[in-house]
This record gives sequence, C-alpha cells and structure tokens, in this order.
Amino acid sequence: MRTGTPDLRDAASRAPGGAPPTGVRAAARLRATHNGRTTTVPLLHSDGPFHLRRLRPRGEQARVCVLGAMSAPLGGDRLALDVTAGARTRLEVTTAAATIALRGSTRDPATYDVRLTVGEDASLNWLPQPLISAAGSTLHQTYRVELAGTSRLLLREEQLLGRSAEPPGHLSTRLTVRRNGRPVLDQHTAYGAPAPAWDGPAVLGGHRATGQLLLVEPGLDAPPAPVLLGDPARGQCVLAPLADSQVLLATAVAPTLARLRHLLDAALAHVPRAAPPT
Repeated sequence: MRTGTPDLRDAASRAPGGAPPTGVRAAARLRATHNGRTTTVPLLHSDGPFHLRRLRPRGEQARVCVLGAMSAPLGGDRLALDVTAGARTRLEVTTAAATIALRGSTRDPATYDVRLTVGEDASLNWLPQPLISAAGSTLHQTYRVELAGTSRLLLREEQLLGRSAEPPGHLSTRLTVRRNGRPVLDQHTAYGAPAPAWDGPAVLGGHRATGQLLLVEPGLDAPPAPVLLGDPARGQCVLAPLADSQVLLATAVAPTLARLRHLLDAALAHVPRAAPPT
C-alpha cells in the first residue's frame, strides 16, 4: 500500500479528461545546527516515502539515514528532499538501500528534487545508495546545491541503467552547484530512450553503471590536469579540476556498481587530505 499526499492540483491538470492522479506528492526536510559543542539535528520531517532516522554520531559528525517507507518513485510522483547543514556543523546523510525508479499506473514522469544547503565552516557528506532506472520508468532528478565560501561538500551519486537482463527506463538528471552565490557546476545528463546516443561510445561505451563524485574543500590541492583511471573494458574514471580551484569532479562509467564504486574511491584517494567515504 502506498501512502502520501496525492498531487491533486498539478497532476489533475495533466490527466486526460481530468481523471484523478495516482502520483504521490511528498517533501521531507532535515536541518542540522551547532549548539556550541557539537552538531545536532533538531528537524527531521519525514513525508511520503522518506523516513528520516538519526544514526549514531561519529565524533562531532551527526549522521542521518533516509529509509524508504514505500516503493518510490513511480510514474506521477513528485518527491522533494531538503537538507540544510547550518554554520559549523558536520553532517553525513546516506540511504538504507538503493532507490528504484519504477513504472507507475500513469505515464506522467516522476520527479525527485534534492536541495542541499551548506553554511559557513560546515561540511556535508551526501552519500546515498545507487539509483536504479527500471524498464518502463521515467524519472527527472535534480540536485540544487548552495554552498558558502568556507563550506565543504562530498557528494556521490551513482546510477544503474536497468536491472538484470532488462533495458533501462528514461532517466534525466541535473546537478547545479553554486558557491558564494556564483555558479560552479551546471550539468545535465539523460539516459534511455528517447535520449539520443546515450549508450554510444561517446557517453557510456556499453557500460550500465555511471556516477560521479564532487568534492568542494577550501584549500584543496587540486591536480593541475585531469587524471584518467581504469581501462575501457572494466570501466574508466576521469578526475578533473573545475574552474574554481577548490572544486574537483570525478566522473566514471563501469559494467557494475561495485566496479563503479571502486573507481570513484580510487579517484578520491588521489586527492591529498581526502579519504574514501565509509
């Protein structure tokens, strides 16, 4: 059984003949603050498929896990997650299991919007489990990241295009990062039909897993030129500095999720003072 708030206003206007929608509309929120001694999480607002749970802290770092309370996202769902790490906080957010985009009872696409805000002298590790694009699904995912000038960010996202022995659905993702109000990265990717040439040699090269790791850290000693890791058969990863010298982006493709994670961790190990996420 699915629970949540149906998207009555938006989806009804799209449904043929004004038929009631079947999608779920849900927005979960998380806010971390510093109480003068350590990081606390005074706001955990769960909604729809998002159940937020505190984990045991690691030193001064607060940790939160996003649990799936129902199957989502399905066609027509409109989901949002808002995470704020206030000034001087140390926060890590992960998920308990992979997110699976599935075909729903409507042909409307599902949307999943993630907003991450990191304050001055704060750090956020955003380390969810992979997103799996199942056959017949359509999902539009967006990340909007707002960083202060002294904040730190470690963001990892991974996608598996299709479950075993099936083609993927249609997946589009957009990552927008602003630092001190200035754009750092604005990237859009699309996989699965009707996106053109998404599985060709210029994009995935026949691989089924793809992902990236974004590192933002003041004082970062970035490599002067891109670093290429791996090989075409077992997957490859490119670690490259962006125009902002304190930002690094690693992008990888691989035949399996395990190999993809290995490549992203290997890229992070090339960065001084950075360690692979646990």
